[in-house]
Amino acid sequence: MPAKIYTEKDASLAPLKGKTCAVIGFGSQGHAHALNLKESGVNVIIGLYPGSKSRAVAEEKGLKVYDTAEAVKKADVIFVAVPDTKIPDVFNADIKPHLTKGKTLLFSHGFAIHFKTITVPADVNVIMVAPKGPGHIVRRQYTEGKGVPALIAIYQNADKQAKKIALAWAHGIGGTRGGVIETTFKEETETDLFGEQTVLCGGTSALVQAGFEVLVEAGYSPEMAYFECLHELKLIVDLMNESGIAGMRFSISETAKWGDVKVGPKIIDKSVKKRMKEALKDIQTGKFAKEWVRETKAGGYKKFNKLLKDGEKHPIEKTGARLRSLMPWIKKRDIKGQQASYS
Repeated sequence: MPAKIYTEKDASLAPLKGKTCAVIGFGSQGHAHALNLKESGVNVIIGLYPGSKSRAVAEEKGLKVYDTAEAVKKADVIFVAVPDTKIPDVFNADIKPHLTKGKTLLFSHGFAIHFKTITVPADVNVIMVAPKGPGHIVRRQYTEGKGVPALIAIYQNADKQAKKIALAWAHGIGGTRGGVIETTFKEETETDLFGEQTVLCGGTSALVQAGFEVLVEAGYSPEMAYFECLHELKLIVDLMNESGIAGMRFSISETAKWGDVKVGPKIIDKSVKKRMKEALKDIQTGKFAKEWVRETKAGGYKKFNKLLKDGEKHPIEKTGARLRSLMPWIKKRDIKGQQASYS
């Protein structure tokens, strides 16, 4: 049976009227939710640690900033918008001590709740509003009068108002413009991690880099390899986004279609699907979560940071930077600055 999709007519900001909403963190999702809600007429404050570089950015955007604990005290709805592995420390030190009966705790990803890295008092609502896109796109689409589709989920419904609050929040950030679907913390967490690892981020990044390497190693220019394996990917994904895989195939040449259906399954074959299932099992059993938490605690992000730096050194990055500099319509992004300044 198809899932019910909630739209503009199914939600309003009424459940947030008279309430103070605190966004803890001002990164990718944090800044998008805060600014979209503020422009929707919701009373929003920001909670950050004393030395956070995001303080100046948030204040520049016209938001009141408090230390995290103070923001939680003042708020009725608290959105925890800090990285998954940092949530336990922030939650136990500055959030949990000030969670009083009737407050609502909100997440945009279910990791901390599903994998039980934190324990929440039973007398508060625990909800999720998860836009299906990065925060910078959530913000951009809202300003353009559009909206990124979102998921909502209810983990604890202490005051019987949890779903109404979740829908109101989704409405305030623009989610009901694109459509909102109700799910569970378990389903969102496991499918989200799977998508990131095997298709959207991990799978796509590895596929693009491998294709680039094969062409360059065969003697073709890095510029040609970049255009064929990375630049044009957006054009193909846009077509898929607009009308599905079949619609994309309708728009490309007969030769491209033949290469798609004949060669594609040889590249992404049954062995890939088998490894995808293995990755999903690691997510479902909690193995991935435990390894990630262990990396952030014992390793101090050592392996993680090395892998990121190795990726930045890949030849495709240098080639791409030079080619993008020739296209002034592509907005220049500072990936070394604060997340909230990126958009």
